[in-house]
Amino acid sequence: MKFFVDTAEIDAIAELNDLGMVDGVTTNPSLILKSGRDILEVTKEICDLVDGPVSAEVVATEADDMIAEGRKLAKIAPNIAVKVPLTWAGLKTCKTLSDEGQMVNVTLCFSTNQALLAAKAGATFISPFIGRLDDINLDGMDLIADIRQVYDNYGFETEILAASIRTVNHVTDSARIGADVITAPPAVIKKLADHPLTDKGLETFLADWAKTGQKIL
Repeated sequence: MKFFVDTAEIDAIAELNDLGMVDGVTTNPSLILKSGRDILEVTKEICDLVDGPVSAEVVATEADDMIAEGRKLAKIAPNIAVKVPLTWAGLKTCKTLSDEGQMVNVTLCFSTNQALLAAKAGATFISPFIGRLDDINLDGMDLIADIRQVYDNYGFETEILAASIRTVNHVTDSARIGADVITAPPAVIKKLADHPLTDKGLETFLADWAKTGQKIL
């Protein structure tokens, strides 16, 4: 499974990238706002930092404007994945840009039918939003499983990018079901290493080591 980091914060990306935990980065208008940076400037910096796909989202709502914005974003770096919403205009943009050889991430997916349309439009990635479905008492993991089955049934190459990841269990379940990618905030990725028994075991080992009176260095 590939790990994408869902942030526009350079320091957070760099920390995880140094550990080999970054296969790509996803951004959106809300994350750009949070960073306080110019979208073109910060996106270029991220692209220079990581080797994998970096999603940069269009903000227009009409297809012609989306396509123009997508082409401009694509010029930032070769590893840009233009991010478009799952609307008819977004699907038209996806088809146009993918036909031009551009990576496209279709976002705000909440149904299997939407994911099917995105795959037929040539999407590189489809981003189903798990957490937001959970918020309205629907199981986001059911959507991941349904998309996985449909894509496997017909050999679609679009990668399932599980998004709106909020918990470590979301990561576990996505991996079990077979999502190709998860994108999560840095804090969630770091929490994957946490376990109370690890902490307890380390505490015991260190206490016993102290009793030996020895040093390694």
